[in-house]
Amino acid sequence: MEKVRISKILSEQGLCSRREADKFIELGLVLLDGKTVSELGTKACRTQKVELKDRAQIAQSAKATIILNKPVGFISHLDDDKEFTPAASLVTPDKFYQTNDTRRPTFNTDGLAPAGRLDIDSSGLLVLTQDGRIAKQIIGENVIVEKEYLVRIEGTLTDEALSLLNHGLTLDGYELKPAKVLWQNDAQLSFTLIEGRNRQIRKMCQLVGVKVTALKRVRIGNVRLGNIPSGSWRFLGADEHF
Repeated sequence: MEKVRISKILSEQGLCSRREADKFIELGLVLLDGKTVSELGTKACRTQKVELKDRAQIAQSAKATIILNKPVGFISHLDDDKEFTPAASLVTPDKFYQTNDTRRPTFNTDGLAPAGRLDIDSSGLLVLTQDGRIAKQIIGENVIVEKEYLVRIEGTLTDEALSLLNHGLTLDGYELKPAKVLWQNDAQLSFTLIEGRNRQIRKMCQLVGVKVTALKRVRIGNVRLGNIPSGSWRFLGADEHF
């Protein structure tokens, strides 16, 4: 029977990411058939019992996932270039959006990283997480998750052009996957995509002769931005799943 790395098995079981699994192995917090795993790269059969010790499970449950309403002018990722301000800098107690969540807005933000990107000229829902399991649900290999945007445009959009936005456009030699593009009102469209190529919506609109003047992401999978004010954040709810 084929053997695979224990870190991969833990990831497949949804217990942690591969990177997190390697850290837990180094700390002696992974069990294989009841015995502590001591070496990175250890392999096992999927039929064997692989589990995390209680200390590792507690550490996983303590990791935070943040839903942020990113304003225009902030970059989604961390960058050594001091010219731009990362969105994670907004995750402060005074920016906490009060909900029924009893968790305190003061926590250790080390390791908080974006699960996907939202460009500097766009606003709306950005997920920041310390949990590799959550990141995998959004940006994991072969993951398909819908992302919904509200897009204001300038110019005349014909019915034919609207049809092309839904399916039929090619970017840099790549045929885009079908999208759901509908009129929201006289000046605003709703885009629902299952892929996220660099500045995709702006380039799509440019191809059909209209210009994007504002772009806001309002949903990722089953999680919606809701009424969070611009620049504010909340925790991902215990009952929310992407």
